[in-house]
Amino acid sequence: MKEYSAPALVEADPNANTTDLLVDRVKQTPDKALFAIPMPDGTWQDVTSREFERQVIALAKGFVAAGIEPGERIALMAKTRYEWTLIDFAAWYAGAMLVPIYETSAPAQIQWYLTDSEAVAFFGETPDHFARFDEVRADLPGIRNVWQIDLGDIAKLSAAGTGVSDEEIERRRTLAKADDIATLIYTSGTTGKPKGVRLNHSNFYELARNSRLDIPEVMHSDSSTVLFITLAHVFARFISVLSIHGGVKVGHEPDTKKLLQALGSFRPTFLLAVPRVFEKVFNASEQKAEAGGKGKIFHAAAATAIEYSKALDAGKVPLGLKLKFAVLDRLVLSKLRDAMGGRVEYAVSGSAPLGLRLGHFYRALGLTILEGYGLTETTAPVTVNKPSRFKIGTVGPAIPGNAVRISEDGEVQAKGVSVFAGYWNNEQATKDTFDGEWFKTGDIGELDDDGYLTITGRKKEIIVTAGGKNVAPAVLEDPIRANPIIGQVIVVGDQKPFISALITLDEEMLPVWLNNAGEDATMSVVEAAKNPKVLAEIQGAIDTANTAVSRAESIRKFTILEKELTEASGHLTPKLSIKRDVILRDFAGVIEGMYNESPATEGISVSG
Repeated sequence: MKEYSAPALVEADPNANTTDLLVDRVKQTPDKALFAIPMPDGTWQDVTSREFERQVIALAKGFVAAGIEPGERIALMAKTRYEWTLIDFAAWYAGAMLVPIYETSAPAQIQWYLTDSEAVAFFGETPDHFARFDEVRADLPGIRNVWQIDLGDIAKLSAAGTGVSDEEIERRRTLAKADDIATLIYTSGTTGKPKGVRLNHSNFYELARNSRLDIPEVMHSDSSTVLFITLAHVFARFISVLSIHGGVKVGHEPDTKKLLQALGSFRPTFLLAVPRVFEKVFNASEQKAEAGGKGKIFHAAAATAIEYSKALDAGKVPLGLKLKFAVLDRLVLSKLRDAMGGRVEYAVSGSAPLGLRLGHFYRALGLTILEGYGLTETTAPVTVNKPSRFKIGTVGPAIPGNAVRISEDGEVQAKGVSVFAGYWNNEQATKDTFDGEWFKTGDIGELDDDGYLTITGRKKEIIVTAGGKNVAPAVLEDPIRANPIIGQVIVVGDQKPFISALITLDEEMLPVWLNNAGEDATMSVVEAAKNPKVLAEIQGAIDTANTAVSRAESIRKFTILEKELTEASGHLTPKLSIKRDVILRDFAGVIEGMYNESPATEGISVSG
C-alpha cells in the first residue's frame, strides 16, 4: 500500500474559525483592494478589506435582527457574484452558516436541500429563483425568512440591523471553534439523493493557511483572479476564502460569454477553471484561425508549443526549436495571451483530467496549469501541483497537512486538514466511506516515487467486458471529448463483447466547424450525425484515443445521440460531470442496439 504525506506548514489552531482569516486580513492590509465589482461602463470598482468587513458586519447585524440564531442554516441560491461571499461571511459573523444551492436546481432539489439541512431562511437572487422556491414553500414550514438579492434585501437587512451592537456580532463571530460545522454542501451526486457534506471551520482555515504557503507564486499580495465557476461548488468557494486569507483581489463574471471581455479589463494573474474551459478556449481559437484562413499556422504553432514544453521537461530546448517557437509565439500564441488579459501566469484546474496535450500547450503559452485533485468531502483540493515543481499529467502531491495512499485495490484514500467530518444526518454513509481515519474517495489512481498522484478512473465506473478485460472509461473519454465538435462521450461495454461509445455533438462549436469544413452550417444535429465529414472527424478522434489502449479496450462502435446531454435533462451534474448511471438507464435501448445490430433509437450508430 503506497502512501505519501506532507507535514503541515503551520500549527493547527483549535480555537480559530474561518472569520479569523478576514479579521487578520483587515489588520494586515485594511486599505488594499480585496474585491472589484464590475461597473456598467466596463470598469471595476475596488472594495478594500476594511470596507468588505464593514459590509459583512452590517449584514450580520441584519441577520441577527431578523432572528437568525447561532448554528442555524441559511440557504443561498445565487450566481457567482460579489454578494455571494458577502452573504457567506455575514452568516459566519452572525454565528450561522450557509447551505449553497446551485442556481440551476429544480424545485424538488431545493425542497430536499432545505428540508434535510433544516434551513430556517432562503436567500435567492432573482425572481426566477424565488418562483422555484415558491413552488415548494408550502412543504417547508421551517423557513422563517425569505430574501432576494435583486430586490435590494441586502441593503434592507443592513439598515434593519443598526440597533445590534458590535459586541454582539463579535460574540457570535467567535462562538464557533475549529471543530464546529462551517457549512453544509450537498454533493451533486451521480446516483441517489445528494448527501450533505459537513465541512468544519478547520477545513477552510487550516487548508487556506497551508495552501497559501505551499504555492506562494500563485497566492501573493499582487495576485488577482476572476471567478466564473459557481460559488455553490466547493472549488470556487474555497478559492474565495483562500483569496481573503492571501489578500488576493477577486472579481466575478458568471457569464462565460463575457469572460474574455472581463479578463481583458480585469487582467488577472491566475485563473480557476475546469478542463472543459481550457478545451473550449483552444477549440474556439483553432476554429477562428481556420475561418480566417490561418488554420495551418495555428496548427504549426500548437504543435511547436507542445514540442517546446516537452523539451523544457527534458531539460534542453534545441536552438532550432527555440527560434521556431519564438517566431510562432509572436505571430499566434501572444494573441491568445493578450486575450486573457496579458498577465495570467497560472491556472488551477480540477474536476477532471486536463490531458498532456493541453497541459503542454498552455505551459508553452506562459500559462502554467496546476492540476489538483479533490472532492466536496475534501474541501476541494487534497493534492495540487506546485509551480516550482509540477508534473504535467499528474494532480500533484498532497497539500501540506494532508496524506494520500493507494489501497490494495487501487483506490485513492485521503486524510488530513482537507477531509470532512462526515455526512449530515447520515451516520451509515459516513461509516461506509471511511477506513479508520482514511476517507475512501472512490477514485482509482497511482502514486509515483515523488508522491505525485495520477487519477485513472472511478472505482464504480470500471467496465468489465464479457472477456474479463477491465476498462477505465476516462482513459478513452477525456481525449475524445477534447475534439471541438464533440460535447460528451460515454464509454460503455460492461459484460459486452467489445467497447462502444455514446457521443453527443457540441451544438455551440458544430456550426463553426461545419462552415470551416465547407458544409452547411445550419444543418441540424440529426443531419450532422449522418454527415460523412462529421463521422470521419469523430472516427479520427476515437482512433487517436484507441492508440493509448489495447485492442480489447478500444472502441469498436459509436452512436451519435440526437439530443444534447445537459443538467436540465438530468444527465449532467451542476459541475458538468456525466451522471453515468442515469445515462446508461435512459439510453439502454440505444446501447443494446449497438450490440444487437438492430436499428438504434435516438441516435445514429456507426461501426469503427
